[in-house]
Amino acid sequence: MLEQFAKHGGFDLKIAASGDVQIDGHHLVEDLGIALGLALNEAVGDKRGLARYGFFVLPMDETLMLAAVDFCGRAYLQLDWQLNQEKLGDFDVFLVREFLVGLSNNARINLHLKQLSGGNAHHVIEASFKALARAMKMALKTEGDELPTTKGLLGESK
Repeated sequence: MLEQFAKHGGFDLKIAASGDVQIDGHHLVEDLGIALGLALNEAVGDKRGLARYGFFVLPMDETLMLAAVDFCGRAYLQLDWQLNQEKLGDFDVFLVREFLVGLSNNARINLHLKQLSGGNAHHVIEASFKALARAMKMALKTEGDELPTTKGLLGESK
């Protein structure tokens, strides 16, 4: 899924990761989300010139997925999924949520993923990663050099 994310978002990702997967994949998957979130947060810096908002609706066979993201400096994750399986091979599908929690909390982004149709768990997850990548690609475009807010700062209430 991270390869799909990198490809569709235009991200140059090189990941080497290991963990206690003989127990389960929880920590490794969560830590990957945290690491990617921290890298994104560092990469956007003060967010000056950033488009800030991005969205994408992605069809994948019977699945239609909406992703919307705001690089606002405040973490929030809203998942609206109906996953019909607990496992895909040996992978626990609930770990995708753990990855996304780590990502949104550490990138300090507002992230919404909404399943509009479909039900195949693999398609829902893959469409989520692809739609998120496209939404982020839109949000990370440069639009001048101003801070993308009327409040004068991002990440805090004024």
